[in-house]
Amino acid sequence: MQKDNKKFEDNDSTGSKPFFRRKKTCPFSGPEGIPIDFRDTRTLSKFVSERGKIIPARISAVSAPKQRKLAQAIKRARVLALIPYLER
Repeated sequence: MQKDNKKFEDNDSTGSKPFFRRKKTCPFSGPEGIPIDFRDTRTLSKFVSERGKIIPARISAVSAPKQRKLAQAIKRARVLALIPYLER
């Protein structure tokens, strides 16, 4: 038996390039990063879903330490009634 020395091919047989996913960067890191503050309700509401759940880091591309600070800030803002627990 002779082995095939072909490289793995895409599902597309037209020879097009494979799907390229751009690496996401943390919006709170870097020199122009946004500071995490529980009083900044506009920024916090971007990381809360319509159902009131905190968006996970794998979707929002927030680094792990910043995700923990973000979750704490969202919870503080909810307790102080700056942002609602869920949207109706």
